[in-house]
Amino acid sequence: MIEIGAQVDLSHPAERVWRALTDRELLGRWFAEAEMVEGVPDRMLLHTAGLPGFEANVEVEVTERQEPDLLVLACDEAGRLSELTCTVTATKQGCRLELREISTHGAWSAEQHDPREQQLRQALTVRLPAILDWIAFQQVDLRRADGGMTAELPLIGVRGGAGRNPRRRRTLVAVVAGAVLVAGTAAWVTLPPDAKPAAAPAPAATASPTVTAARTTVAPTATPSARPSRSTASATARPSRTPSAKPSRTPASATPPPPPTPITARYETESDRLFGYTGEIVVGNPGAAPVADWAVVVTLAEGTTVDDVDGANWRQDRRVVTFTGAAVAAGGSQTISFDVRDSRPNAREPESCTIGGQPCAGL
Repeated sequence: MIEIGAQVDLSHPAERVWRALTDRELLGRWFAEAEMVEGVPDRMLLHTAGLPGFEANVEVEVTERQEPDLLVLACDEAGRLSELTCTVTATKQGCRLELREISTHGAWSAEQHDPREQQLRQALTVRLPAILDWIAFQQVDLRRADGGMTAELPLIGVRGGAGRNPRRRRTLVAVVAGAVLVAGTAAWVTLPPDAKPAAAPAPAATASPTVTAARTTVAPTATPSARPSRSTASATARPSRTPSAKPSRTPASATPPPPPTPITARYETESDRLFGYTGEIVVGNPGAAPVADWAVVVTLAEGTTVDDVDGANWRQDRRVVTFTGAAVAAGGSQTISFDVRDSRPNAREPESCTIGGQPCAGL
């Protein structure tokens, strides 16, 4: 018996979570589109074929329902049978949702199991909270006129993946289905951009400095002549005014060192949700030596604040957030992940991102 499971603590009441589990339209937003099976009550077909961890669509049937605490589904994925249990438990902050899927006939391959469980966790921690936030926002009704911003469901998902076009079908009042679960696409792995270190300039060849100029005096030669030759006296009495070699003004040791290879950074919005998003910055060092002193400076949109940071030290001054951290090894990288809260329902990306005064890639 193979099991897949995940759980999440939500700041929403159990009744709201139950609605997200059993409303067909909402289910299609955070998990997969659902289509009723003609003539069979309490049964639907989930369009999961092509999702990570799924090989085919999943047919589900409700076998037990205790609103708003328990929902049990029998699942059939092309002859592979499993049972999915959805448990909702009230907490002081809201409720806890736990999903467990147990194979009852057949088994998932190793290539299926891990992506399936990963997608389940992503659906519970990213897409489902976004839908619940939207429901709460609609119930509070902050609209100022007809056609306000609560009029339509948001499109929530991880950036970089291709979304699926919703199809209108007749459906049952739905049930969560398969936790087999997970709608969404895999997140981009951001890698540091390639950069080649600048070649050091060849040292200039220079002559060794000469410290002492030659001073050679030829002694006058005695001759029987009564008057010495003027040319001889001139040649012998005055030392040479021209040194044999001029000292070099640029010793070889003064050759300027090559400029350091600049450290790089790339920004990516890892996931969106109502009233916020998760951003990721990858700091890369393409050089041949570690870089200890680096800082990434991010300017957020008006009305946004950083809520949580992983992978760096940080400080925020109004809209400007500065990330610093340990030295980045030569050829290595450092990943910074941070959550941002936005005062608007449609979250806005940072206005700018720089490292060492240079803009980050990807923004």
